[in-house]
Amino acid sequence: MAEASLERAATEASTGAHSAPKPGGRLRWTICGLLFFATTINYIDRQMISVLKPTLTAEFGWSETTYADIVFWFQTAYALGYFVFGRLMDRLGARFGYSLAACIWGLAAMGTGLARSAVDFMFARAVLGLGESGNFPAGIKAVAEWFPKKERAFAIGIFNAGANVGAILTPIIAPFLVYHFGWQTAFYVSGALVLVWLATWLGIYRRPREHKRLTASELAYIESDPADTPGRTPWLALLRHRQTWAYAIGKFLTDPIWWMFLFWLPDFFAKQYGLDLMSFGPPLVAIYVLSDLGSIAGGWLSSRLIKRGWSVNAGRKTAMLTCALCVLPVCLAIGADSLWLAVAIIGLATAAHQGWSANLYTLPSDLFPRRAVGSIVGIGGTLGAVGGMCMAKFAGWILETTGSYMPMFILAGSTYLLALAIIHLLVPDMRQAALE
Repeated sequence: MAEASLERAATEASTGAHSAPKPGGRLRWTICGLLFFATTINYIDRQMISVLKPTLTAEFGWSETTYADIVFWFQTAYALGYFVFGRLMDRLGARFGYSLAACIWGLAAMGTGLARSAVDFMFARAVLGLGESGNFPAGIKAVAEWFPKKERAFAIGIFNAGANVGAILTPIIAPFLVYHFGWQTAFYVSGALVLVWLATWLGIYRRPREHKRLTASELAYIESDPADTPGRTPWLALLRHRQTWAYAIGKFLTDPIWWMFLFWLPDFFAKQYGLDLMSFGPPLVAIYVLSDLGSIAGGWLSSRLIKRGWSVNAGRKTAMLTCALCVLPVCLAIGADSLWLAVAIIGLATAAHQGWSANLYTLPSDLFPRRAVGSIVGIGGTLGAVGGMCMAKFAGWILETTGSYMPMFILAGSTYLLALAIIHLLVPDMRQAALE
């Protein structure tokens, strides 16, 4: 298969291909679609616990601290898993690495339906976190394999939008399943979806040079960036580069804000506006529809600026600054006079976060050769999950002692500008790391 692709590329060169190839095909967008659906299912499994929090709290008598501990152990395993899967993706490749992660998280999601105590939930969610941590290292690795640099932010924005679609579908699916079949079935169904996706993934995904359906012109377009140098770089060597810390600190500071929205928004609406499982679906759907638009728009903005001649440095950071400014008003949601005004303010913030993430996720492939992308994503994701662990403990303590969401929303509004300032100080010109 690789020889066939090389032969097609040689034929194209002999017929007058030039240094700026045209795509000549759309198979790479099919791959992006697979990543989108995986991320959608990933977030259905992930958010199910937050949507069912009022139901499970009533049945098992959880305190705010108990729920925070369940989230904490998910985050702990997620941090460990990011560390492991980031490296595995560089060794196994996206096809087999993603398959392993999907098997773990699918079985863990179904296993949550068997939980009967807080400790059972903590264990099941920890295994889920371990498996789900492979989603973004695998997805970004696949994008680095299948897209040239100028399209990566847009491609990541599209597949990252699956997170919002998953968050939209969960409050729609969960009430129906709980009402008709019980809360256990909600976990069984969401976990089974992963196994359906996995069969499709194994049937379709290959590296570009191994794919029979890829045209020579699209292969040339995918490989239009300068070739990477061969070899592997040890983790400790990666930690010596400021480019690594620019990405990792950005993740550490801003990932916890998204976790806060994901795991605590249903509870916020329940306490602030008296909503329950059957009524907070529309507000959550509205927020994550806006998030979806933000994810695609944020990736589109930087890709558009770069295609118009802006440098990668200017394009990425302009998009990230725009997103950071849009999060600032989120603390006003606490004093909003109406539910839908609060939804609009929070929706703007979550949209901005997803636009920010589409560009932040692109930094590893901007700043490092493809052979190190999975490892860098793993390092950053680990620190992001550690930040999420801190947020879980902080949220549980704040709500247990004050009952107010205001400190959490103030933190959310101020974090992104700080993160961007640190990224700019560390990589003022977005120069690629010189790996040995």
